[in-house]
Amino acid sequence: MATRRRSSAVSDRGDRPEEQIDDGSSYNDRNERFGGLDCWLFASQRRLWFLCLLFRIVNSLLVQTYFNPDEHWQALEVAHRVAFGYGHLTWEWKEGIRSYLHPMVFLLLYKILYFLHLDDVPWVMIKSPRLLQSFFASFGDLYVYKLSYLLFNKSVAQWTLFCQLTCWFMFFCIPRTLSNSLETVLTVVSVFYWSCNDSSSGTACSSSRKLALFISAVTCIIRPTSAITWIYLGIWEFVMAKDRFRFFLFEVIPIGALGLAIGCAIDWLMYGSLVLVPLNFLKFNLLSSGGDYYGTHKWHWYFSQGFPAMLFTFLPFSLMGVIQSKKWKLSGLILWVLGVYSILGHKEFRFVLPVLPLALVFSGYFLATAPAPSCHLRKQRKSSSFYQLCPSRKTLVLFLIATNVPMALYMSLVHQRGSEDVMNFLAHEARDGKAKAILFLTPCHATPYYSTLHRNVTMQFLDCSPNFEGAMDESDRFMNNPNAFMSEKAKNWSLPSHIVFFESEEKQLKDFLLSYSYSEVKRFFHAHFKVDRNLQASIVVYSLDEEKPKSYRRRNPKSAEFPSEVSSSVVCPSSAELHALPCTCADCLENL
Repeated sequence: MATRRRSSAVSDRGDRPEEQIDDGSSYNDRNERFGGLDCWLFASQRRLWFLCLLFRIVNSLLVQTYFNPDEHWQALEVAHRVAFGYGHLTWEWKEGIRSYLHPMVFLLLYKILYFLHLDDVPWVMIKSPRLLQSFFASFGDLYVYKLSYLLFNKSVAQWTLFCQLTCWFMFFCIPRTLSNSLETVLTVVSVFYWSCNDSSSGTACSSSRKLALFISAVTCIIRPTSAITWIYLGIWEFVMAKDRFRFFLFEVIPIGALGLAIGCAIDWLMYGSLVLVPLNFLKFNLLSSGGDYYGTHKWHWYFSQGFPAMLFTFLPFSLMGVIQSKKWKLSGLILWVLGVYSILGHKEFRFVLPVLPLALVFSGYFLATAPAPSCHLRKQRKSSSFYQLCPSRKTLVLFLIATNVPMALYMSLVHQRGSEDVMNFLAHEARDGKAKAILFLTPCHATPYYSTLHRNVTMQFLDCSPNFEGAMDESDRFMNNPNAFMSEKAKNWSLPSHIVFFESEEKQLKDFLLSYSYSEVKRFFHAHFKVDRNLQASIVVYSLDEEKPKSYRRRNPKSAEFPSEVSSSVVCPSSAELHALPCTCADCLENL
């Protein structure tokens, strides 16, 4: 039986580069021919992982820009609320369509920082979550290498790791605390163990399929849409496996039930009642198309714009790698995921991040088979018209570095950095006792929140919760006419100490703010080109001039309050001057 399985495994791997060469050459010759990079770094997996970890730590420190609200509002903000007792929960948590499993990772981090008295250091609170994610990302890099080695050979694995580390979108996104980033790591790890079941023999991988199923179950708890990947792999395995019924009855069902039970237990504990997050998620995003509220794209967007932009200059290399390697199962998985996500109206780059490393595997294959600069290898390929036209590997590598590194650095250090910088500034202002109440007049969730500020001060922002009745939310009403919106709300409000907004709205608000004794205290660069509605070149902070008499600033200070429709924070005001502000947090309602 073992001999039969070994023969099957070898035949399945017949398209590996070294098996394609039948000229009696040694392994070292074959490795050289396919662009080997043998050196001490690849001598052991532990050393290789340590290299990846160092790279991702630097990577996380270089990521200083804002990308997607979920990085802060659906992970760090939730963990901060549980750990420290104050924070904001968005409408998704009230509807029960988010699992607490992912925020629990950062909850543990916050508890450790609190125990070590490091939570009072702003830099630590801001940087540590991404440093933790960089730790996870390093395992993703290692398993991309191992997956390529398993499917092809060491040379392809080395070049795949090069692609993984130099791809601009991986550099830009994988260290972020998005659930998609952790989903990507877990997907790569589980696909590796799943492939061990197909490609390896012996007892070493006898339980690899079960391990892959368990990791995939955890991944589906974090991101229910990860099931798209495993529907494809599961159906393939069910059709091809000889023990298909044993696989389904004694592996898929028990492990899937265990994963569902773990997720339900965590959410039951955190929500306080039984909440079936996957079911609620399915109802909102698929059955009711709730995600369309935040914008839609054409069905072909992932194929024509989204995924090509993520691959960038790696795109032609990946396409050539697919054709040359003939790994149709893996390439079919990528097409399947892109195709299923294309059915949904609401589309985002990060949704298909888990299949980006798989596409980079094919780029690594192409680079490994590209012509080397040495003359004797060029002569060996003289018979191939492709290799006569293809530039040398050195030229291709320099091209990839020259196009991806500047892109990665610009997107990570420059584009949309104002949202992060303004919160770092406000964190110091709050620490010094200057920021007592903050009002954000930006598109909702345009900046981090309490997880960065880490001070129990009153903060409010414009609400943009889904309204399926067609009414405009606060954020849209403000953006349509900022001056009219604020003039209406200012009839009965208490003045915040700081107001934050984008430069595009400053011209309409400036006279209004000056009339209430506000003046500019800081301006942060944000972007060189249009992001949402208008060019948000910079983000501005205005503060209240406390030296002006109160009678000059407002007519009736005792009865004033914040605009009633502006989303209030979940924290009770600590300042005596703001004691009259309404608060909707659970503790305050109980005290009432």
